Amino acid sequence: MKVLLAEDDERLGELIVHLLKKKGASVVDWVTEGEDAIAYAQASFYDVVILDWMMPNGDGVSVCRHLRASDYSGAILMLTAKGAVPDRVEGLDAGADDYIIKPFEIDELWARLNALTRRTRTPIREETVTLGELLLNRTSHTLYYQEEEILLTPREFQLFELLVVNRGQVLTRELILDRIWGLDAEVSLKTIDATVKLLRKKISRTSKEDFIKAVRGVGYKIEA
Repeated sequence: MKVLLAEDDERLGELIVHLLKKKGASVVDWVTEGEDAIAYAQASFYDVVILDWMMPNGDGVSVCRHLRASDYSGAILMLTAKGAVPDRVEGLDAGADDYIIKPFEIDELWARLNALTRRTRTPIREETVTLGELLLNRTSHTLYYQEEEILLTPREFQLFELLVVNRGQVLTRELILDRIWGLDAEVSLKTIDATVKLLRKKISRTSKEDFIKAVRGVGYKIEA
């Protein structure tokens, strides 16, 4: 199970991440602001997005509405201390699939997450992005030039996918490090440059166009 947690309480956030991984979640990405929750949810696939009701830069309800308005179809669970019926109705009307009231037991949260993933476990529609003559398949994690596959490592694919999804925007090395490796990883910024170099080399074997542009002293981008 791949989970995105949006919770601004650091102690609670750390605890939930730890316990969900202990329960068996393969990935638990954690953000503390509404804007970051939107960016993460739109940049990658998650089985469930957990949204805290009260967060800076976008509360859970507004984030949920934004995601649904942009055709986000993944499961969303609201995490809230508000147990009144009108509050629960507001969250569900915003597009949430379920809610859980604080304080809660981790076993109940895990059971609700499993129920949501079972409910939404339908055949996955392939999601592809075209860039020139390149075809990025976000479902199968493959990259093709015309009909020839360009073999990428998982890190190379994640980096290229991140740049493609955010095309037109300059992504700093620090942001790339956070999204792909995690800020706690013992990886230097030079590792990003080395990964981009290898990625460019693989793409250049088939395509003559250099899609990845370096922004000196800042990071990288792909033109819109």
